[in-house]
Amino acid sequence: MSKKKRLWKRIRHSRVWKSIFRHGYEDTKRNRILQIRSNIFLHIHPAKIPSQAGKIRFTWCMGGITFFLFIMEVVTGILLMFYYRPVTEYAYLDMKYLEFDVPFGLILRNIHRWAAHLMVATIMLHMLRVFLTGSYKPPREFNWVIGVTLLALTFLLSFTGYLLPWDQLAYWAITVGTNMIRAMPFIGHEGPFAFVNKYNDIRFMLLGGTGIGPNALLRFYVLHIMVLPAAAIIFIGLHFWRIRKDGGISRPL
Repeated sequence: MSKKKRLWKRIRHSRVWKSIFRHGYEDTKRNRILQIRSNIFLHIHPAKIPSQAGKIRFTWCMGGITFFLFIMEVVTGILLMFYYRPVTEYAYLDMKYLEFDVPFGLILRNIHRWAAHLMVATIMLHMLRVFLTGSYKPPREFNWVIGVTLLALTFLLSFTGYLLPWDQLAYWAITVGTNMIRAMPFIGHEGPFAFVNKYNDIRFMLLGGTGIGPNALLRFYVLHIMVLPAAAIIFIGLHFWRIRKDGGISRPL
């Protein structure tokens, strides 16, 4: 056997590979059934789950609540887009118009705002539950990585949405946050091992300049309504698919 074949065999029998791919798809009767039974579009739920795994005292239902809040954020966010213009001359005025002139506008904005706060809290509780119950252990470690990615995306969604009202609270909060970013290793011009300057580091890329202005507002808006939600939807789908492939949520230890 050649070195390449031996290396490929070792990779396919490694723990990482088995965490991502459960079984092969050779043309056998068994695998034809597995292809159907493990397809998330044909069977959103596993064929069977242990009775203990469905108890709320074990799951806390934090994953489902987080997903519900994400859907609420998407719906209310789309409605808010009808009344908001991401330019410095109108952003704050549009928020005031939404609050005081648009029927139920204040309720709409507050639903979006408080759902965002709750989503941050529930996803952290979900991660805590997964950790305490050992649900991140093999063969579910790949889904744990996906969950950590979704946690980071949730924080980024919250951070990018903070600037959009364009008031003093938002302006100075983003000022502090982006000043912290410039101290990141390698990609921040004030961080350790930096090989960039203030005109091409991560802070400059995020703000579109050296200070917070129209470019920053537009970039945060695009990130908040397009880039980050699209990434979150992809990883949520992948997360659900991995839960399905792993036989549902993990049972109590």
